[in-house]
Order: sequence, then C-alpha cells, then structure tokens
Amino acid sequence: MTSSQLLGPAEVRALAAELRIRPTKQLGQNFVIDPNTVRRIVRTAELRDDDVVLEVGPGLGSLTLALLPFCASLVAVEIDPALAGRLPRTVNERAPDLAHRFSVVNADALRVIELDGVAPTALVANLPYNVAVPVLLHLLEAFPSIRRTLVMVQSEVADRLAAPPGSRTYGVPSVKAQWYASVTRAGAVGRAVFWPAPNVDSGLVALDRREPPGTSATREDVFAVVDAAFAQRRKGLRAALANWAGSAPAAEDTLRAAGVDPLTRGEALTVADFARIAEARR
Repeated sequence: MTSSQLLGPAEVRALAAELRIRPTKQLGQNFVIDPNTVRRIVRTAELRDDDVVLEVGPGLGSLTLALLPFCASLVAVEIDPALAGRLPRTVNERAPDLAHRFSVVNADALRVIELDGVAPTALVANLPYNVAVPVLLHLLEAFPSIRRTLVMVQSEVADRLAAPPGSRTYGVPSVKAQWYASVTRAGAVGRAVFWPAPNVDSGLVALDRREPPGTSATREDVFAVVDAAFAQRRKGLRAALANWAGSAPAAEDTLRAAGVDPLTRGEALTVADFARIAEARR
C-alpha cells in the first residue's frame, strides 16, 4: 500500500510558521502533532478501500495524510483560506502518489450542502470544539450517503453524544445524533497530542448510520419536541412541553396519545419515544 509521510511536531510548527499562522480559539484550531494519534483514528474509523471520505477542519494536514492511503478519495472542507491553499501542496510533497485522491473546499462546513457531485461515504474529522455538534448534525443531514463517522471532539461533548437515555449527560445532542446513527464512545485522547494543548481532554465518537425511527412526523417536528423537552429538563414533560403543545393540558393529551407518562422527564425517553410524541400531535 502506498503510504504518506506523516507530520510530527516539528513539521506542524514549520508549516504554521511558513503560513504565519497561530492557531485561533475563534476557529477552534488545535493541530494534531502526534502521528500515532492519527494512525489510531484511521484504524478506529474502519474505512473501506472504496470509501469517499469527508474531512472537516483538516488544518495543516496531519489527519489528511494518514487517511489517504486507506480510501478511494478524500475531500477536505477547510474554512481558513491560508490552510486550504497550502493543503494540496502538502499532500503533493508528502504523499505524491496519492495526490490524485485529494481535493479541498475552502468553505464553512455548516454551509456545505453538496460537494460537486461527490457522495461521501465516511466522515472522519478532528472537529473544531466550538462548533462540533452543529457541524456533525448538519453533515449527517446533508449527506445521507455517509454510513460511517468517526470524530474527535471535546471529551465532555463525546460523553453527551454517546449518552444513553436515563444518564446524567443524555440530552439534545444525544437524541439528535441517535436519529441518524447508533453512537458509541470510541476512546479517549489526551491533551499532549495537540498544538496548542487545549485545556480539556478529547474523545473519539463513532457513528454508524441507521434508518431513523419509523414515523409520519418530520425530522423537524421531532427535533422541536426534543428541544422543548430539554429546555426545561428538570420538569416533567407535561410542563416542559406546554409551550410546544399550546398548553399543559394539550401536552398531557399528546403524551398520553403517544403512550408516554406526562410526568416523565425528557432524559428518560429514546429518540423513538420523541418521534411518537411528535406524531401524536399531528
């Protein structure tokens, strides 16, 4: 298999110096400087040879170079124009035999809804901390062709995404992610593998696409119930859904029609339960 020359700490800092770039909190930039970490991410992603990989926030290319030998093609979405402009040259320099597999789009991932006819089958990314959940949910919705996702996010966010019903960390990100996929924690990542080192640990989250719950309600309808339920998560659903339903009695009627105890809290429900509530209102 053709390989890439991966980036280590010295190479990452040299590239950043060349571009006169200092990682910014505004863009959530923390560059991976440890080759073993990107190798581990690639292994955990469980890519197939025919996968079309979508990478978000490739930065200086640490993960990009590790992914290229294990997929059919890779398209990277990078919001920083200087980084996006340098990436093709980095790939040509460090993985010349794989450069034909690579393309980059200089764009905000939250605004990307198509990729020049490319249908990505895998999403693998070190997501910027400040927009990790919105980017993840947007891309899962925009690209139903994505069957496998592995993202590195802040550890606390990883816990929330993978939390099961009834747990302390279960909430809006958990339910919405589970609309699209089965979600599991796939490992922990320490701070020392980044430059600059963040103030928090990171975690890997794996998502395997599945069909959403069978319901006549739309995704927007279901997500509106989820948002309302967790906006007042300490309250029972009769009270929490009062504004959504029009009144507390209307919320109770809808909940009973869906087979849900009106005194139950949102954190006890599965995504299928929320779908039944949304459908019962219609």
